[in-house]
Amino acid sequence: MKFIHLLFLLAFTSSNLLAQGTAGTNAKFEYRSLVDLPTAGVLEKGYVGVSMDMLPLGVLVSKIEVGVFDNFSFGISYGGSNIIGTGKIDWYKLPGVNVKFRVVDEAEGFPALTLGFDMQGKGRFDDDRNRFAIKSPGFYAAVAKNFEFLGYFSIHGMLNYSLERDDNDKDLNVGLGLEKTIGGKLSLVAEYDFAINDNNPLSFGDGNGYLNMGLRWSVGDGFTLGIDLRDLLENKKFSSNSADRGIFVEYIKAIF
Repeated sequence: MKFIHLLFLLAFTSSNLLAQGTAGTNAKFEYRSLVDLPTAGVLEKGYVGVSMDMLPLGVLVSKIEVGVFDNFSFGISYGGSNIIGTGKIDWYKLPGVNVKFRVVDEAEGFPALTLGFDMQGKGRFDDDRNRFAIKSPGFYAAVAKNFEFLGYFSIHGMLNYSLERDDNDKDLNVGLGLEKTIGGKLSLVAEYDFAINDNNPLSFGDGNGYLNMGLRWSVGDGFTLGIDLRDLLENKKFSSNSADRGIFVEYIKAIF
């Protein structure tokens, strides 16, 4: 918790700097994900990004990623449940690996295209089904196109194949998302995960898909803070809550 307090303190003391995070029309960096949906954005060469997702049930997932080459990044993540709270911490079995390679840069006539692999899911890990509550993307292809509309408006799409298949749901999956800037430092993000790979009798999903929304704020000098609402359609079978509330923190800095 001291580390989290330090992140917030540094963010607010940096708010008077001109440099931006990932949100708003003055954003300095690309989104690599919206809420849970990976995007075509890739961390620039020579930069390192550290991020943290805080979810219900004391779940905390942290990630570090590096822009290794132009249009290529590599990251490692790890987390667990009941980290924030009392009682025994339930750590994830293995760290997650994230690799992204942008095949096509965005141009006026066509979107950016990125291929990637991400084995990091979120939420509690179910040992019986050998999967996360929010399945990891696995292998995926993501596209993105930006438009000027009262600032910027971005449309995102994703096709993925998760390796979490012990619930007997091995389908390809599709996701759609958007981002709308609100002034220089704020952005609204939203996504719909069709959850085609999470809708059979042994799965967690009930067939409605996952609708998630979030607000991102570029506090300053590489810092971005966010709040998220997950599962607005109440798709999870084993939850009585209308939506999960979460917090997102990110810091990006040049290292070479």
